[in-house]
Formats: sequence, C-alpha cells, structure tokens
Amino acid sequence: MAWSIRDGDGFHICRALCAFGGENMTREEVETALNKIRPALQADGGNVELVALEGNVVKVKLTGACGGCPMSQMTLKMGIEKILKQEIPSVEAVESV
Repeated sequence: MAWSIRDGDGFHICRALCAFGGENMTREEVETALNKIRPALQADGGNVELVALEGNVVKVKLTGACGGCPMSQMTLKMGIEKILKQEIPSVEAVESV
C-alpha cells in the first residue's frame, strides 16, 4: 500500500508503507530485530532492553557494559537504530532512556 501527496511545486511524494501491516509496529517485531543485535552487544558484556514503543519511536535501555560506555550513543544510532530501521521500515528513531 502506498499514498502520495502533492507538494507546492506539483511533485508527487510517495511513501511505501512498511511490510509489517501499515505504520504500526509490534513489540514482537522489535524484539525479533533486537535479538539479531544482542549477540554483538553480549560479546562485549552489554545488552539492550526494549522499554517502550511510542508511535514510531523505539525506547531502549542499554545495560551491562553498554550502559556506561562512552561509545553508547554511537552504538545506539549507528548500530541499533540502523538495524531496526532496516528490519522495520516504520521505525523513525531509537532513543535511550
């Protein structure tokens, strides 16, 4: 399914909705995607916990060694968020709580 709108210059902007049933994501889908990431985090003594889904924003908590790591924001944005967006196209952002 897709929808389109016309912007001020007359160009069509189309957006394909994700394959997971529209724009809504489920905890199960997010947990499945996080399970693909966890082995790498656990290898370094850390982990990630799903805290909440707020709209298309995933809220997570980095635990273990990842919780206090100075590179945790890089792990969050360039690792976890990147993979979640690939796996679940409706994910707009991943935030740490």
